[in-house]
Amino acid sequence: MKQINLIILSLLCSISLVHGSEADSVRLTLQDAIRLAQLQSVDAAVALNELKVAYWEYRTYQADQLPEVNFTGTIPAYNSTFSKYQQGDGSYTYIRNNSLGLTGGVSIDQNIALTGGKISLKSALDFNRQLGVGAFNEFMSTPIGLTLTQPVFGVNTQKWNRRIQPVRYQEAKAYYIERVEEVTLSAISNFFNLLLAQENLKITVQNLENANKLYEIALAKRKIGQISESELMQLNLSALQAKGKVTEAQSNRNARMFQLRAFLGFGEQTEIEPVLPESLPSLRMDYQEVLEKAHENNSFAKNIMRRQLEADYSVASAKGNRRSINLYASVGYSGTNSVLSNAYNNLRNSQIVEVGVSIPLLDWGKRKGKVKVAESNREVILSKTRQEQMNFNQDIFLLVENFNNQAGQLSIAEEASVIARKRYKTAIETFLIGKINILDLNDAQNSKDEAVQKQIEELYLYWNYYYNIRSVTLYDFLNKSTLDAEFEKIVRN
Repeated sequence: MKQINLIILSLLCSISLVHGSEADSVRLTLQDAIRLAQLQSVDAAVALNELKVAYWEYRTYQADQLPEVNFTGTIPAYNSTFSKYQQGDGSYTYIRNNSLGLTGGVSIDQNIALTGGKISLKSALDFNRQLGVGAFNEFMSTPIGLTLTQPVFGVNTQKWNRRIQPVRYQEAKAYYIERVEEVTLSAISNFFNLLLAQENLKITVQNLENANKLYEIALAKRKIGQISESELMQLNLSALQAKGKVTEAQSNRNARMFQLRAFLGFGEQTEIEPVLPESLPSLRMDYQEVLEKAHENNSFAKNIMRRQLEADYSVASAKGNRRSINLYASVGYSGTNSVLSNAYNNLRNSQIVEVGVSIPLLDWGKRKGKVKVAESNREVILSKTRQEQMNFNQDIFLLVENFNNQAGQLSIAEEASVIARKRYKTAIETFLIGKINILDLNDAQNSKDEAVQKQIEELYLYWNYYYNIRSVTLYDFLNKSTLDAEFEKIVRN
């Protein structure tokens, strides 16, 4: 399994650079750019933080399923107040309450996923000291008590969370890898933008050199009358235009250089020299295989499942809220005494059983309406997901078709580039002996420039289609492995 996120630090050595302003120049391959982008780009950092949010949300859900040990207490509670008191003859008087109290308890609480209830095992001790004249102490112990809180007909939220939360986390993990792959696509785009700009600069510099040489030769030919004044001026104009194109190409290259430097986190003094990718894998995609990998790994499939589960949960909640019956039961032992040790002797039973009921007798259809709304929303979500699924499959089909066709397009572009270069070289030689005019020469030059640019553009499309397919399938078709990451290690770094 390929560990996308744990990019090995030896990469920095493999591209022979010192990060920051200390480096003068860097020879950068496409794979180097991709790895550096995944390691230190801003987009990769944002994706990592989003993963951390999802991770800790999932950890919180897991913690809810485990026993929880809690301490509760009041240390101390001082009370010096007057309270109304009704005497035996029915009259009222005020009595003074002057006391100091301490309470404390330790409980083990456990959610019951099967029923949606909660059970607690508790041990508590209360101390009360009556202050003033005739002060005395009183202890009440509850060595052990068992409490159950259980909704009878309401929705079991814990059961639904057990179905929804793992899917949500799987979706977040898949989405993180997709975001890393989006960083890859941005790196490819910036890399080829610079590569094309640099190639254009080389072309314009070479064209300027050729134009100057041709103009110098034309001056000599004009002296002996072999070319016309019009042709001489046209060559002079071509040399001036070539000079302007060099300046324009230089500015464009600097802008593309700045974009790639900023994206990869290099210093502003670093000169990047992109290396034209040479070798291409011999690879042909099968639509059914790609579709299967996408449904298996992509966050889209998990997103569909989660939304459908959440829609089902909303319906179940609306139905459960139509009536409410809650059971509360508490059993245990307690004892009281003015001496702490004796408070644990002669324990007596203590039981509480309560059943709370809330059933609407007349609500004008409000709760029924909420159920219908939830059911309608569920149908809407199901319809949307079916359409999204069709669009998803169609996008994958087009990606596969484009990728499979792109190898042929690239081969044509490479062959056309070779022919155009030869034609331009032949055109110069033919022009020098006066067999073609300046228009034919300019046409050969333009064809050569366009062919070279076309070759780079087709190469970019090839890699772009491949990494787009990789980003939707989360599968490396070259190494035959699923894209994965050590999520526990990533989020804890």
